[in-house]
Formats: sequence, structure tokens, C-alpha cells
Amino acid sequence: MDLSPGQLKAVFVVVVVVLASLGYWLIWPKVAHPHAAPQAAVSQSPSASGSAPASAPASAPGTPAATASPAASGNVNIYSWLPFTQQGLAAAAAVTVKFSAAYNTYSYTESADAYIAAMNGLITPQLAATLRESYASPGVAKLRVSQKQVATGTAVIDSLRAFGPSSLTFVVTGTQHLVTSGGTSNGSAQYAVTVTGSGTSWQVDNIELSTVGQS
Repeated sequence: MDLSPGQLKAVFVVVVVVLASLGYWLIWPKVAHPHAAPQAAVSQSPSASGSAPASAPASAPGTPAATASPAASGNVNIYSWLPFTQQGLAAAAAVTVKFSAAYNTYSYTESADAYIAAMNGLITPQLAATLRESYASPGVAKLRVSQKQVATGTAVIDSLRAFGPSSLTFVVTGTQHLVTSGGTSNGSAQYAVTVTGSGTSWQVDNIELSTVGQS
């Protein structure tokens, strides 16, 4: 088909436009590529900053020093600040528990001397005299025999209330299982038990209810 001059001109313009567009898209990547490199470098910066913690140990030496401090304080021997050793405290506590259990253990068939004999080595002579007198007092002895009381005691230390160069006072909960002619019962009371001595040699010097002298 023959085209008129006007049509030929229009076709020529369209071909030029198409070729120009094609050339633009072929050339643009090469032109844009130099600008892409900086963009890539910028995009690398996050990873570089992300790797900063790995190189941060340069400032980290202060951290081990901080963590080492609690560890060092954990190795401090607190007994070097106290007037007794760890073994001494354990010995005093053992005497306290044994005495407190024996204090609440007795039978209506026992004499005062037999009751005190169970505490031999655990109490001072002064306390032994006080407890013997209390156990043998007429009113207490009469009730114990009339009810045929048989008591079994146990004890546990709750806390260390006070200490000095030659004495320790423990707060102790003493429990008692009591069997009588009228039945059985269980009771408990909290005592302040003071031991005196030194090293691993201790004796109970006093016992009283923990509330005595406390406001």
C-alpha cells in the first residue's frame, strides 16, 4: 500500500521516538551505575555499625572488673568480723537444740535429778539448780504425777537474736507432745536461749520466753 507524504512523515516520527526510547533504556543503567555504588556503600553502613558490638570489647575491659567485684565480695569470710568461728556457731546451735528438746522432755516417773541428768554437759551449774528447783516445786510435781504426764520435746532454731565475745542468744521454737491420763495434746512456745562459752565449747546459761523484755 502506498503512503501519502503526510503518512510517511508520521511513520518516521514514530520510529524516531521508539528508537530514542530504546536508546534511553539501554544507556540509563550505565549512567545510573556510578550512583549505585555509593548507594551500596551506604547500604553497607548498617552492617558495619551492626558489627560494632563485635569490636566493642575494646571498651569492655571495665565490665569484667564490675562483675569480678561481687564475686570477690562473695569470697569474704564474714566470720572474720565476728567473735566466733563457723564451727563455734554450729557447736553453740547444736547445744541449744539438744537442750531445748530435753527441756520439754520428761516423765511423771522421773525425779528432778533424773530430769537434770538428761541435760548434763549442756547447761551451766547455775541453770541446773534453777531447773531442778522448778521441776521439783510441789505444785508442778503434784500436777505432773496426778495426770501421769509423759512429754516429748523437739526444737528448731528460728534466728540468732544477739551475740557477744562469750555469749550467743538464739530464738528457738520448742514443741511438746504431751500424753496424760486424760489424753494427748501438742503445744509449742518460742524461747530465747542464751549459751555461754568460746570456741566449740558452749553451755546453756538461761532460757526464757522470747517475748520477755521485748516491746
